[in-house]
Amino acid sequence: MTSKVLITGTAGFIGFHLARRLLTEGYEVVGLDNINNYYDVNLKFSRLKETGILRDKIEYGKLIKSSLFDNYSFIKCDLCDKDRIDSLFKEEKFEKVINLAAQAGVRYSLDHPLEYINSNIVGFVNILEACRHNKIKHLLYASSSSVYGLNEKMPFSTSDNVDHPISLYAASKKSDELIAHTYSYLFKLPTTGLRFFTVYGPWGRPDMALFIFTKAIIEGKSIDIYNNGDMLRDFTYVSDVVNSLTLILEKIPEPDNEWSGSNFDPGFSPAPYKVYNIGNCSPVRLIDFISAIENYLGKKAIKKYLPLQAGDVPATWADVEELFKKIQYKPATTIKSGIKEFIDWYIDYVKENDCSY
Repeated sequence: MTSKVLITGTAGFIGFHLARRLLTEGYEVVGLDNINNYYDVNLKFSRLKETGILRDKIEYGKLIKSSLFDNYSFIKCDLCDKDRIDSLFKEEKFEKVINLAAQAGVRYSLDHPLEYINSNIVGFVNILEACRHNKIKHLLYASSSSVYGLNEKMPFSTSDNVDHPISLYAASKKSDELIAHTYSYLFKLPTTGLRFFTVYGPWGRPDMALFIFTKAIIEGKSIDIYNNGDMLRDFTYVSDVVNSLTLILEKIPEPDNEWSGSNFDPGFSPAPYKVYNIGNCSPVRLIDFISAIENYLGKKAIKKYLPLQAGDVPATWADVEELFKKIQYKPATTIKSGIKEFIDWYIDYVKENDCSY
């Protein structure tokens, strides 16, 4: 029998794709999302509709069945609603949990700090408490490449120190990793952190670079290019991310019995705790990424060059050797192919929904 899994953030980008994948593989899935208005909720409801969750059936706190998948249910709920989270765990008896719900965005965190404390820390602790008290076999949770902060040694390794984040978003994700380790150590709860590197693809968020650039180029509007286009990003296609998570879900971390507190590696632990980079290990210059969009659209961007924004790091590059050793999988989608898939989806979505994107 496959596991019963709770996935939080299933109206979001990665959570939506992961839910569809696990459903097709026979898992029993419960999706959870608060469907907040950080970006257009219509896109979130459209994602939910793709998995048979209809907008007019959704009520806060009520578990509803999918019209497309017999093995899928959804609940609108906020991670900060501890009472409903606790009751949901008791009712559904999950075996594994994948916590992808979070307040995203580096720049948004500059002006909305409490959103990150509430969603990414308070909400996450509620999930950890529920996992602890309901004997969850494995908790996966979203972290971020932003935790590497001021690190300049490339590629970024999970064995590197990550004590110098430069945004509240990054600090909240580093906090999640520390709190998860504490629960793994004290309560033997197996946890795996997922440091995502610039995930992109169909159904992506409107505040992400590919979405913004595609929309502006199509509409003949200018695009802001920070750091004069010299930023490096380890763009990672969403299906590669989902493939990785599907494999990691079944790789429950175990304590490293050779770990030593006198000469320790941050990537390992005497607790059932693990952190992985989920990246492509192939950084691309931002200006080259934009060129690939221009080439597929057959239209040049109107470029406005700007300095590096507060909270942004100039480069990301994932060392994924530890991930490959564990799951024998490396990302395979090229930038050219991934951008094509996104743009094709974007054009169809805009036409079908007659929206202003």
